[in-house]
Amino acid sequence: MPLNATTAPPFLTVLVRGLLAGLIAGLLAGTFAYVAGEPHVEAAIAIEEAASHAEPAAGGHQHDEALVTRNGQRGGLFLATALFGAAMGGLLATAYVLLARRRRTDDDGRSGLLLAGAALLGAVIVPFLKYPANPPAVGDPATINQRTVTYLLMVVLGLVAVWAGSLGYRSVGAQAPLWQRVAAAVGGFLLVTVVSYVVLPSFQEVPTDFPATLLWNFRLASLGTQVVLWTGIGLLFAALMHHDRRRRAAAALPST
Repeated sequence: MPLNATTAPPFLTVLVRGLLAGLIAGLLAGTFAYVAGEPHVEAAIAIEEAASHAEPAAGGHQHDEALVTRNGQRGGLFLATALFGAAMGGLLATAYVLLARRRRTDDDGRSGLLLAGAALLGAVIVPFLKYPANPPAVGDPATINQRTVTYLLMVVLGLVAVWAGSLGYRSVGAQAPLWQRVAAAVGGFLLVTVVSYVVLPSFQEVPTDFPATLLWNFRLASLGTQVVLWTGIGLLFAALMHHDRRRRAAAALPST
């Protein structure tokens, strides 16, 4: 049975733990992105620069120097992932508190891991399979607004798909066999996901001469960064909440 209101930690305590877990996980994700992703970014930028230099002088575009140097961008990578991780940790902590009454387990660590896994599946993996990340030199600038809106919509629909799966699991009933509950969950999840994939537009803007190996290595590094982020948030948040539960349980014991 979930913790009741008298034993549950206050929201501020949970929020601080979520922010801390997200901050640390963000730094870990930034390290992964730097090691696994930066070489592919450099290669893609080199291709972009080579293509721009090859444009005829008469018909080519005037290219301005980047406002931020590559060294500045590398440093900003860690700042961006740390801030993003803290924000996601805060959202996870908020969802953890809001969904407290719906949890069917009093294991704080397990609940945190399940929420992080649901976020990874709905907000990262589902959108990635429809709109995988592209490196520099890939994508039409004229469609950037449309691509941004549809990607954000896909994130929302991915979370809706996870909710539909959870709803399907619960709707069968606790007395039903496990395979029926799992089948209902998978069915609800796939229904929303497939409809979303069919309805939302696709964008095929990868140049035919762009190296396929570089493209997929970049995409895998991008996905890996998100996996590291959400895995780190889930594990760290679970550990902090488990430690907090043990501390509160020890404090509640009568002194001898």
